[in-house]
Amino acid sequence: MSGELWFYHLERSSLDEVLPELLEKTLARGWRALVRSPDDRRREAIDQLLWTWKDESFIPHAQAGENEDARQPVLIAEDEANPNQAQCLFLLDGAEPVNPSAFERMIVMFDGQDEIAVQDARSLWKTASGQGITVSYWRQSPEGRWEKKA
Repeated sequence: MSGELWFYHLERSSLDEVLPELLEKTLARGWRALVRSPDDRRREAIDQLLWTWKDESFIPHAQAGENEDARQPVLIAEDEANPNQAQCLFLLDGAEPVNPSAFERMIVMFDGQDEIAVQDARSLWKTASGQGITVSYWRQSPEGRWEKKA
C-alpha cells in the first residue's frame, strides 16, 4: 500500500513561511519528517531557518550526515534513505518520491509562480494517481488558510 501524496501550491506564502508550520504539525502528530531537496543551498537555508523560525522555539533537526541521523525528528537530505524512520516526506525543488510506500504521507511543495514547477507537479499528480496513490491538492484561501481543493 502506498502513502498519500499531498500537493501544496505556494501562491500567497513562501516556502520559508509554510514549511516550518507544516513541520510543526507533523511533529505534533508524533511523526518524524524527512525534508528532501536536490539543491545544496536550499538545504542549508532550511537548516538555518529551522533554528530561527520563531523567537521562542526552534524545530529540532539536522542535515543528513551531520549528527546522529537516526535520532533526528526532522532530517534535511538530498536523498530518500530515511535513516530517521520518518513517516512524512517533504519534497522540494522538483524532488519526486522514489519509494512512496515507505511513507505515510508525502508532501510536494511547489511555487505557483514557477511554470516549470507547476507543470512538474501536474505530471507527478497524473503519474501518482495512475499508480493508485491517494492524491490531494491544497491551496491557500485569500485569508491564508490551507484548503483542500481536490
